[in-house]
This record gives sequence, structure tokens and C-alpha cells, in this order.
Amino acid sequence: MAKNLNINLGDNTDSILIVNIHDKDGNDTGETLQFDLEDIELPLKYHQIIEEDKRNRNWLKNQFVIIDRKKDVKGKKMLSKNEEEKMLKMKEFYEREMNTIDSFLGKGGCKKMLNGRKPYWEMFSDIIEDLKPVIKELDLTMSFIENKIKNKYGQSSKEENVLE
Repeated sequence: MAKNLNINLGDNTDSILIVNIHDKDGNDTGETLQFDLEDIELPLKYHQIIEEDKRNRNWLKNQFVIIDRKKDVKGKKMLSKNEEEKMLKMKEFYEREMNTIDSFLGKGGCKKMLNGRKPYWEMFSDIIEDLKPVIKELDLTMSFIENKIKNKYGQSSKEENVLE
């Protein structure tokens, strides 16, 4: 679990799940994430980011293999040419991961979750771990929508179990 992330579920009003973000000490940061529980694409988006994380990691691994096959040259800088290239690929990897997370949390969601911390290798896993209570709420999305439809429109004898 992340050392500097802590999530507290806020109130669920108007089908919007509000997640209050806390720092590692449990202090409210004032930042929130909002999830529309009626958005039936949320579970799909969640599974999409899991797959995208795997693709990002494979991409980085392949980039390192390509770099390792190149002749390395010690330069005037602290890092060799290949080491510097690897650092640039890591930076690109972190940008990809942040964009992946933002595709689920919304623009800037990853930065909110990082709470001022720079991206790091286990960032994706830590954020997913911290979002487990939210994911449990999102798993209820379909039953929530079905119940809302049933309550709004009721069921006549002809339409029983239409949504089941």
C-alpha cells in the first residue's frame, strides 16, 4: 500500500460518489475525485487501465532491451549515453502511466492521488490498492442502475424480471 495515500469515501449524493483524498497522516488535502455511479463505462475504463499498465510496462522493457543492445559511450556527464536514454524512457513511462490513471480518475486525478509526490515505479499499483474501496462501490454500478430504473418505472405483471 502507498505510504502517502489514504482515501476516505465521501457522501454519495445524486449518483455521484465523492472520494476525499487524505495525506499519509490522514489529513484532508481538500482534493476530491468524483465518480458518476450511473456511468456504465466505469468498469470498462477500470479494466482498460489495468491492461494499459501492462502495455506500458512491456513498452518500457522493450525500450530497455533496445538501449542495452546499443554501444554505450561514457560522456562528460555523470551518466553514460545509454543510462541517460534509459532515464528519458523512464520519464516517458511515468507520463504514460499518469495518462493511463487519468483516463479513469479524470484529468489531474493522478496528481491529486500523488499529493505532491513525483511519479515512482509502484505508483500504479499503490493507487489501485488505495482505490479498492471505490472499486467495490463501482462494482455495484449495474445493480444500482437496475434498481433505479425499477424504482422509477415500476414493474407491471408483463414486465417482471425484464432487467434480470
